[in-house]
Amino acid sequence: MSTPPKEVPKEAPKEQSGAKAQDLLADPAGSEPPQAEEEEEEEEGECGFCLFMKGGGCRDAFIGWEKCVQEAETNDDDLLEKCAHVTAALKQCMDAHSDYYEPLLRAEKLAEEQAIVELEKENVNSQQDQK
Repeated sequence: MSTPPKEVPKEAPKEQSGAKAQDLLADPAGSEPPQAEEEEEEEEGECGFCLFMKGGGCRDAFIGWEKCVQEAETNDDDLLEKCAHVTAALKQCMDAHSDYYEPLLRAEKLAEEQAIVELEKENVNSQQDQK
């Protein structure tokens, strides 16, 4: 006579740890200090560019520039005129911290070079049209 095969349990026995699964999922890395939670909440709605700018040595200069831009937009002021001084200060700060801001500085330089090429093309085309 053959003996029936042993039954294999379909589920592994559950541990009785006292912690609920949702508690473990809600904070898998452990509890964050209150200050870190506040900073995270503050930064949730911010764009990647803003987070990058605030992550370097020009955080304060960027925040000043950001406030100026918001004020200019709110008051329908000329952005270039109103914020020229803070824009220059931000650019100077970025140049001083070029190790961090190098990708943006490089992109800015490339955009400037491309704009010059486009202007030169337009100038040549306009001169040819006059002939």
